Amino acid sequence: MNQDEEHLNLLSVFHYIVGGLGSLMACLPLIQASLGALILFSTHPHFGNPPDNLPASWFGILFLFLGGGLFLLRKALAISVILSGRFIAKRKRYNFVFVIACIQCLFIPFGTLLGIFTLIVLTRPSVKVLFGCAPGLPIPPPRTS
Repeated sequence: MNQDEEHLNLLSVFHYIVGGLGSLMACLPLIQASLGALILFSTHPHFGNPPDNLPASWFGILFLFLGGGLFLLRKALAISVILSGRFIAKRKRYNFVFVIACIQCLFIPFGTLLGIFTLIVLTRPSVKVLFGCAPGLPIPPPRTS
């Protein structure tokens, strides 16, 4: 196995690890969403409180939607990182992997390290040949495993 394939296999494994950690950390905004639901339902008039608590109920709605939105956004990013690792292992979808590596650079520290190393490896001409997207270079036969 040459150096490029070894680096791509390592990057694939690290994408799985960072994606798993990201998926776990995506659950933290659920605490904010549940707090928002608690505020919202505790100020509801059917639970014994008068309906003049309108600012508190809006505060609960804000917490609920922000927490839920952050959860969905972070979960989507974690799934994208895991998919990127899968595509690296299969040597497919070069553009998707490249864009996810650029987005990962925003997330300090693990995402930045993984994104930079992924970009360094992906910009090599020999790696582009492995992905089958380098113009003018022969495309290797597809891997069977």
